[in-house]
Amino acid sequence: MNEALEPQPGPILTPTAQVSVVVIAFNDAGHVADAVRSALAQGDAVAEVIAVDDASTDGTGATLDALARSEPRLRVLHRGENSGGCGSPRNDGLRAAAGRFVMFLDSDDVLPSGAVPALLAAAQEHQAAVTAGACVRRELPARRDVPWQPGLYREPTVHDSPDAAPQLVRDTLCVNKLYDRAFLVDHGIAFPEGRYHYEDFVFTARVLAAAPKIATVPDTVYVWHVRRAAAKQSISLDRKDVANWRQRIEAHRTVLTILRDAGRGGLARAAATKFLDHDLRMYVRELHTRGADYQGEWWRLTREHLASFEEAELRAAHAPARWLARVILASAAPRDLDRLTQLAARPGRLLPPYATGPDGGPVWSAELPEVPLDGLGAEDGADAADEDVPGFAASPRLPVTVDADPVLGASGGLLRLRVHDLYGTVAAAGPVSVEVALHRRRDGQPGPVYTATLTPAADGTAWTASVGLDLAPLIELPGARPADPEPWDLSARLTCTDGTTIGVGLRAVGSGLTRRVLPSRRHVVLLAQPYVTTGGALSLRVASGPRSVWRIAARKLHR
Repeated sequence: MNEALEPQPGPILTPTAQVSVVVIAFNDAGHVADAVRSALAQGDAVAEVIAVDDASTDGTGATLDALARSEPRLRVLHRGENSGGCGSPRNDGLRAAAGRFVMFLDSDDVLPSGAVPALLAAAQEHQAAVTAGACVRRELPARRDVPWQPGLYREPTVHDSPDAAPQLVRDTLCVNKLYDRAFLVDHGIAFPEGRYHYEDFVFTARVLAAAPKIATVPDTVYVWHVRRAAAKQSISLDRKDVANWRQRIEAHRTVLTILRDAGRGGLARAAATKFLDHDLRMYVRELHTRGADYQGEWWRLTREHLASFEEAELRAAHAPARWLARVILASAAPRDLDRLTQLAARPGRLLPPYATGPDGGPVWSAELPEVPLDGLGAEDGADAADEDVPGFAASPRLPVTVDADPVLGASGGLLRLRVHDLYGTVAAAGPVSVEVALHRRRDGQPGPVYTATLTPAADGTAWTASVGLDLAPLIELPGARPADPEPWDLSARLTCTDGTTIGVGLRAVGSGLTRRVLPSRRHVVLLAQPYVTTGGALSLRVASGPRSVWRIAARKLHR
């Protein structure tokens, strides 16, 4: 054993001090102190914080040692060699822990106030081997919080066994949970060692396979920081190399093996369906942005993995995900990437053309009549895990396509909309009007809502409308940053004669996706740029004043 990892004096446990928090860090001197302090700030419930430095080279170890000199509850372990993953340092911390319970924390995240006391109280009340709470993904620097698997944590629950709650497999995180350390030791549960990515998938499967009593609390117990602009992306964000997908598939295969070998067939089936609804859709949304080599290898890996799925597992996935899977299985090479990307979006939308099979039912295309679009237009067509389209609720959420062609001129903005029918489902509802809402991306601040009447197209397969946009109010709302280009997302709601309302995103089309400088009486000029998001949706950047124009010009000159 490395001398630095030799056991150190443990804490003195009391009836209240029962928890060991294991913090792992590698080259994260800028954030690790905040993580450690957030654990120490949990109060008397935390008996010790064990920080494992995975052979950092940037001063992380020195930062931790300095903290430990003033904080008796902090113990620091220094690994002699970098492990290449998160599993080994977590295992080191788990072996060194003395608390009755253990919790894991990454160096760039934090525990919110009261997290450990809330988990500990529930664990002790219900004598649960595992206690889990809500987690939020905090997008930085905007500080926009997105709940992680919110459906699992709406109210306190107790599950005597995960077999009765297969939906628990959807939460693959290990960090928003408190574990009875004796339970982990008695069942030999640990993380995969070494350079193993998605190690928390495997750890979570091992925990579920041991059939613990699980208690959940609605309290937010973990803040997962998402730094998309960081110089080095986290594993979950760094998906530009196909090796990331290969590693994710390998971890998922291991999960299925663990659950099946333990006789947890229901959990294994739920894990397979989760892969379709979550993992597959997430990567397909980005597939059109990758190079041909990536796409070809990704397609091959995915077909090979999906071929092992049972038909019942495919049918259990929501319609967009199972349609994606069936298209991939039916074609030996990448195809229809724009349509697949749009279908994988949240919420998904199916682009035309719309084909029918020999029996008259909807199919993916004339070239792939063996891929039925089953469940089209029903509630099954929506993904229960999706968030509502920002700005509007949708009931039901049909995968309707609305094209939006932005036109910016001296008098302001205009959106030319075209609502496509979907095998008669839209026509049956009778669309009569459309509302377009804008919301500021960084904080969800709602902007103006514009309404227009829909006019049926001559061919009966679509409806059109023109929606005027006044951009000035966007830079006058509370919290506005007028001189900086501010992203605004757009969404639409269709109102139909039968009372149905359909919330949808807008698909960017046309030639108007260029930056324009518009005159403004109040702000001299407005700078506006419609653009396409990774998922193909229309968004808008808006800034005001001469300073914004000079800033952008300077950036272009610098480049």
